[in-house]
Amino acid sequence: MKERMLLHVCCAPCCTSVLERLIKEYDVTLYFYNPNIFPLSEYDMRDKELHEFIAKAYENNVDIISEKYNHIEYLDVIYGLESEKEGGKRCEKCFELRLKKTSQVAKDNGFDIFTTTLSVSPYKNFRLLNEIGKRLENEVGIKYYDANFKKQDGYLRSVKLSQEYGLYRQDYCGCEFSRRDK
Repeated sequence: MKERMLLHVCCAPCCTSVLERLIKEYDVTLYFYNPNIFPLSEYDMRDKELHEFIAKAYENNVDIISEKYNHIEYLDVIYGLESEKEGGKRCEKCFELRLKKTSQVAKDNGFDIFTTTLSVSPYKNFRLLNEIGKRLENEVGIKYYDANFKKQDGYLRSVKLSQEYGLYRQDYCGCEFSRRDK
């Protein structure tokens, strides 16, 4: 029997190659929790795209948990860091917010392990993500899957699969600050 994994997903394109890799070893449930995304229409678009991808690629045989949009939650966490550059302290707080919630939902729902698709992006610091994940593993008491999904052409595979499935590929991480700076 496979271990149950809760996989935090930022968007369908990042999910493609990561899910393809993990589903071989784990019983994966996707977790769409991204209060950083702005505006609401972008959040809804990414959530819808994820559901459509799973319907096409996996015939809805992968469960998805989508959280209600709560942008204020993100703004409260990054307050005072709005002018930080992309990849700085604001991003660290954002990663921590999303991974902490993912770890808690995983624990509360009997999952064995959790991780995130974020490390597939060439713009995300996989070392920082894994450091946060490992800290949360100790705090919350649920195993974290330490990964750099960019490896083994993970990012290139995600681009190829996104094209194959005609997925919407956004041109900013999601928050209004990265959108402003792009």
